[in-house]
Amino acid sequence: MRRTPLPMDKAAEGCEILPMTNTIAISDMNVLRALLSNLPSQDNTAAEAAKEREPQLTKPPGSLGRLEEVALWLAAWQGRHPPATDKVAVRVFAGNHGVVAQGVSAYPAEVTAQMVGNFEAGGAAVNQLCGQAGAELQVIALDLDTPTADFTMQPAMDEAEFLDAFGRGMAAVPENADLLCVGEMGIGNTTSAAALCMGLYGGDATDWTGPGTGVTELAFATKMKVVDDAVRHHAPHLIDGMKALQCVGGRELAAMAGAIIAARLNRVPVLLDGFMAGAAAGALKSASADALDHCLTAHVSAEPGHRLLLKKLDMSPLLNLNMRLGEATGATLAVNIVKAAAACHNGMATFAEANVSDKA
Repeated sequence: MRRTPLPMDKAAEGCEILPMTNTIAISDMNVLRALLSNLPSQDNTAAEAAKEREPQLTKPPGSLGRLEEVALWLAAWQGRHPPATDKVAVRVFAGNHGVVAQGVSAYPAEVTAQMVGNFEAGGAAVNQLCGQAGAELQVIALDLDTPTADFTMQPAMDEAEFLDAFGRGMAAVPENADLLCVGEMGIGNTTSAAALCMGLYGGDATDWTGPGTGVTELAFATKMKVVDDAVRHHAPHLIDGMKALQCVGGRELAAMAGAIIAARLNRVPVLLDGFMAGAAAGALKSASADALDHCLTAHVSAEPGHRLLLKKLDMSPLLNLNMRLGEATGATLAVNIVKAAAACHNGMATFAEANVSDKA
């Protein structure tokens, strides 16, 4: 059984670092909201085939725990049985934030571009993890010379900028992928994620704000004030997930949201990385209740807001390793779990094949 992806423009392939001018045009917010209200559902035929096979495998029912759940999820959202994990795409979106001028990060904004160079040279953690997992990495640099606006004073992006970033994220997803991992790089983006989550899910700045790149004492107090000020300033717009993402998000968060939706349209299951990927995903779920049904959370970040966000999203992480790097590292590490789930589901013998007696 082979999935049939929905038609959309094919993303560029084979380039590790992209300035990313390719985009899928979305004319206005109403068009985007219409898209989010009509997302495809899982393939029930593939899901039933996976459910039928699982109890026949030579093991007690449920003894492989979440590996069994992951295999069924993979088949249902790929729209085929048996599921495959041969083509894993990792997409890291990089963007800069004007709010960094407020002193919310331990590192200057130019580190974003410098880290993009490190990705290109193969020197980052995600490069090593992609090599180990057999995944293909692309890093998409989003107008790094033009930071978003300081969202304590005005929206981070105007509507055209937001829709452009969303569309660039959509265009980065290869339609023939078996699995997509989404992550980010952007100095200041934990501040953006905290403001986005607070605006959408309530609470106060202390609930959502963490150390990010390692800010302490005065800088941490400044960061919490910035989050609080931003939410107060944009409060009337934060009841809408996409408008909230425009007002207090960043280009890389918008692009991650776009990639998640493009994956849904192409029947590509998604592994979400940490707090920033989760915040982008949370904005989608706020806009459309079923928008994340094709996603699993790869890990829970050590950023304190992520654990709270996962409770709000009712999502359970595959890993808890006290990681908080971002850059799709947690998602890429979890690829190994997904591959293991598919290998067991596809490769194990059934009781009949192995001449092993099933339970009485």
